[in-house]
Amino acid sequence: MQFTGDAPFVTIEEAHRFLENYSHYKEYGFGRWAVIRKEDDVFLGWCGLKYSTESDEHDIGFRFFKRYWNKGYATEASKACIYYGFHQLGLTTIVGRAMEANIASVRVLEKLGMEYCHTIDFCGQNGIVYRITK
Repeated sequence: MQFTGDAPFVTIEEAHRFLENYSHYKEYGFGRWAVIRKEDDVFLGWCGLKYSTESDEHDIGFRFFKRYWNKGYATEASKACIYYGFHQLGLTTIVGRAMEANIASVRVLEKLGMEYCHTIDFCGQNGIVYRITK
């Protein structure tokens, strides 16, 4: 949670309310998806696309349990999501945002072929925006 800007849920009920009220899938037809390892059906984290009304952009996002970091899962899942965005959703541009201090996530964005665009304020921290176009 250190690099997300999100506060953790305090209770199970709070998490349930969030999920019940999350309308992105219904509104846009896509979102963040669970990432499940094929060989043993273990839930690793999530990855997917999200539309931001504030910036009028589609972004790639990923979050994995720490024990699954540095194994290529974020890169592999993100590549599949970008392909889906370009070829199934017809998107022409996808952005990725990360806190500058989150070197591992920045490296994933670079491995995806994204190019640096500009810096932003990311929840009070220095942030970086990357972009890939079809």
